[in-house]
Amino acid sequence: MSLDNLSRRRVLGLGLGALALTGCGGGGGGPRQAQAPASAAPTAYDGPAVSLSFWNGFTGGDGPVMKRLVEQFNTENPTIKVAMNVYEWADYYAKVPAAVTAGQGPDLGIMHVDSVATNAARTIVLPLDDVATALSLTEADFSPPVWRAGVYKGARYSIPLDVHPLGLFYNKKVLSKAGLDPDKPPTTGEEYLTALETLKKAGVQGHWATPFQFTGSMQFGSLLYQHGGQLFADDASVSRFAEEPGVQALTWLVDLIAKGYSPKNVGQDADFLALQNGKAAFNWNGIWSINTLREVEGLEWGVAPLPQIGAKRAAWAGSHQFVVFRQRRPDQNKLTAAKVFINWISNHSLEWAKGGQVPARRSIRDGAEFQALKEQAAIGSQIDDLYFLPSVAGIGDASAVVDQAINAAVLLKKSPKDALTEAAAKVDKILEQNRRKYGA
Repeated sequence: MSLDNLSRRRVLGLGLGALALTGCGGGGGGPRQAQAPASAAPTAYDGPAVSLSFWNGFTGGDGPVMKRLVEQFNTENPTIKVAMNVYEWADYYAKVPAAVTAGQGPDLGIMHVDSVATNAARTIVLPLDDVATALSLTEADFSPPVWRAGVYKGARYSIPLDVHPLGLFYNKKVLSKAGLDPDKPPTTGEEYLTALETLKKAGVQGHWATPFQFTGSMQFGSLLYQHGGQLFADDASVSRFAEEPGVQALTWLVDLIAKGYSPKNVGQDADFLALQNGKAAFNWNGIWSINTLREVEGLEWGVAPLPQIGAKRAAWAGSHQFVVFRQRRPDQNKLTAAKVFINWISNHSLEWAKGGQVPARRSIRDGAEFQALKEQAAIGSQIDDLYFLPSVAGIGDASAVVDQAINAAVLLKKSPKDALTEAAAKVDKILEQNRRKYGA
């Protein structure tokens, strides 16, 4: 899971879940190109035959799953032909804005939720309030955090497909050898530190503290919210991560090294590999790890919600969300067909869950078939405890600076307080620049 595997990735967002947009044409300050809003979205299409271009970055094991869903949709909807184009996520986020600006963009696609606001500000994606209204989709059909994350300046620009949270992955053999119960992973901060101490006495460094965004920054964010803090003010007017909860969260991570529970200078993805080869007992990683671990021969593992280290439950998560792209010559039939496709995939997201995701739609998550996917269901039980970045344009630029602070602290180059304080000063300037760039 190295950074050069920016393919499926575990770009699940850059910067604590936010993907900084690159290669975009134009800023948010220029005139908006008018486009009439689409009519209400039906659940079936009865217009003339249309072809839809559907772009995404599902280049990993999730790609074949989406391909099969598209093929099934095409079979069941003969007047709509959906053609799926797949790119590395980094290339995707460069290609899409350029293609839309040139009038050659796809009809619809997938975006990580942290990129939606930036693309909305740049008029790359269209509002989708009519989809939610016509299909009677409400916050109750999803979960409050993931539903609200797709709203920018009072308008909805995306429809949630899934969420992909962090979970606690554990090596059962390592726990057993240390005398710990392999079927009862720790659930509290006290239990977690007790387990790490027991593992240390058995010669195992149980939790390898990684300084990299995947997944060190995600771990920091989870701990920050567990301690009652947040990364930014709700409107992203100022940073909040350098306040006391942030210092507590980052100190907890750094103390793993000081207490001997983690080696120093953990390399990119070395923590995940250590779990697989028996050198670590625990790894806080994303739900996308499930299918990877299933393929490791002889590995006995489990996954549970993150332990509650702070005063409340919280976990980092990303979310894939459907978007519809602006066109120079809007085609009402294509817009209607695109929304039929979005609704169809959402209603068939149980298959998507098998690819290693948590369906965003509550009716799918609550069903017996999803609950039978015990690993996905375990991570999915955190659904109402997830946090997302504020839906503010350019937020990825700011969160990338937080990644740098975490890296410096975990590599023991700066104290947690100093690293966060210095980063906050830089981030506040970026947030101010973004307000001028995209509008308040």
